[in-house]
Amino acid sequence: MDTSNYSVIPKNSYVELQTKNDDPRISRSHGKLLPSDEESYLGSKNSHGHEFEDVDDFDDHSFEFHVDNYPLIVDGSNSSNHGSGVSGAVFNLTTSIIGAGIMALPATMKVLGLVLGFVLIILMGIVSEISVELLVRFSVLCKASSYGEVVQCALGRPARVLSEICIIVNNAGVLVVYLIIMGDVMSGSLHHIGVFDQWLGHGFWDHRKLLILVVLVIFLAPLCALEKIDSLSLTSAASVALAVVFVVVACVVAVIKLVEGRIQAPRMAPDFSSKEAILDLLVVIPIMTNAYVCHFNVQPIYNELEDRSPQKMNRVGRITTVLCVVVYASTAISGYLLFGKDTESDVLINFDKDLGIRFSSALNYIVRVGYVLHLILVFPVIHFSLRQTVNALVFEKSAPLSESRKRSLALTVVLLALIYIGSTMVPNIWTAFKFTGATTAVSLGFIFPSLIALRLSRKGESLSVGEKLLSWMMLIMAGTVSIVGVIGNVYSLKGQLK
Repeated sequence: MDTSNYSVIPKNSYVELQTKNDDPRISRSHGKLLPSDEESYLGSKNSHGHEFEDVDDFDDHSFEFHVDNYPLIVDGSNSSNHGSGVSGAVFNLTTSIIGAGIMALPATMKVLGLVLGFVLIILMGIVSEISVELLVRFSVLCKASSYGEVVQCALGRPARVLSEICIIVNNAGVLVVYLIIMGDVMSGSLHHIGVFDQWLGHGFWDHRKLLILVVLVIFLAPLCALEKIDSLSLTSAASVALAVVFVVVACVVAVIKLVEGRIQAPRMAPDFSSKEAILDLLVVIPIMTNAYVCHFNVQPIYNELEDRSPQKMNRVGRITTVLCVVVYASTAISGYLLFGKDTESDVLINFDKDLGIRFSSALNYIVRVGYVLHLILVFPVIHFSLRQTVNALVFEKSAPLSESRKRSLALTVVLLALIYIGSTMVPNIWTAFKFTGATTAVSLGFIFPSLIALRLSRKGESLSVGEKLLSWMMLIMAGTVSIVGVIGNVYSLKGQLK
């Protein structure tokens, strides 16, 4: 009887060679063995004591070591790796995607028209999923544990610093927007009355700064203090459920009004009849292209995936993409059908008004309060990658953040304080949000992944002709969208100042 702790591995399966303490040391890629230290392939040294800084330092001699120096693969049942399952990873990745941007989709549909808007939602989902798969593929090749590490592996240290700055600017801006929206919905703004005003009337309880502070301390801080992104799986599942509630309410109301014949005829194609219409088109295109940006959280989710492999992470990405396409298309179409030409840039504002059906007030409360709860649960997932990136940039030579609870808590407190200050000092940052969307989000979602693929494809990991062509197309598209988006926002801002 065989009492061995080892098991047979199917020939067609992908595995990561691991030691018994579950510390990855090597991986296999197209017949080449890649060494790595505890953190990543970056910073490892060859037999001459030279430290690798980027992909140019790789050579064939770097791979000359024997597999017998490493232990066999331990059976997964005896491994200590108890990470996130596929469902938990899907919820965390979906939560990284579906945030405040979902409320801008009906307005983009108003500008693009139903046909082009629907096609772009599907197309951008497919392209974004491919870029995620490329990122995972080359992260495994480099044994990179973060977005910045795979960028350094391919493009060098200056590019890594730039990518980490992009993550910090993008995520911090998104979190400030979340707090501003929470304050607007619950305490009101110049454009609409708050939920607390409607429920309790005016008083100290609807003071904007106090309300945001209470939400930050009681709800957000405990979730942001968690050390593993897998710990947020349940809250991410709840946030996705709340997004689905919003979609269901919008769709039901739209269907009722459609059956009753009270829906305006929707625009089917973009409007090019005026300068203002073309300017609107330039502004909304970056919103659509950035709708699926979640790349800054791909590595943390992959690192905590149970029995991880590129194939398993790709399955997570594809399920997430399908789910997000359904939610986005349903939200955009139903929201635009409901409000037509009166659709606001933030469709949540439209839900202050009478919907023209029974139980309209109750449905409005469900939508607005549910959306605030959704943002509360999305907030810590975006904050996680923000904290990890700030730590990597500021404390590069220090021990991993997971090994320093004090540093983790200190970073959490400082970041939350800065985000709170930003949300209370800036009354409306939608314009700034659009600028970051046209620059940092496009860079993280398309420019860096395509450059990584094209660069590393010349260093041993060949791309097919189709993959290389798609990488170039993503790079050109992202550059064009970024330039067009910035120009459109500049002209839009000038128009508002006149």
